[in-house]
Amino acid sequence: MAMKMMKVFCVMVVCMVVSSSYAEAALTCSDVSNKISPCLSFLKQGGEVPADCCTGVKGLNDAAKTTPDRQTACNCLKTSFKSNKDLKSDNAVVLPSKCGVNIPYKISLETDCNKVK
Repeated sequence: MAMKMMKVFCVMVVCMVVSSSYAEAALTCSDVSNKISPCLSFLKQGGEVPADCCTGVKGLNDAAKTTPDRQTACNCLKTSFKSNKDLKSDNAVVLPSKCGVNIPYKISLETDCNKVK
């Protein structure tokens, strides 16, 4: 359990560092981490998406209204996936649609977040 908490803490720190390079963006990696943290079990194992996960996904989508915010969210999500090998990309790709949310980019390590509009 301590190792899992350390990973989450490390992800949050990395997200904060990444977000500092996006000073004009109101959305932070901490915001992104807080919104998607209820989704960790789904992102790792699949199955049923928890209701609080979808609440977070919808909240993140609502918060990311500007291009800089969407690019920040994209970069934060990529950073989270790079630092936590337990997260499955196939689950991340389907998460928005399972929550009834349409985002303008694919959640993937291959996504070029600079091209997200």
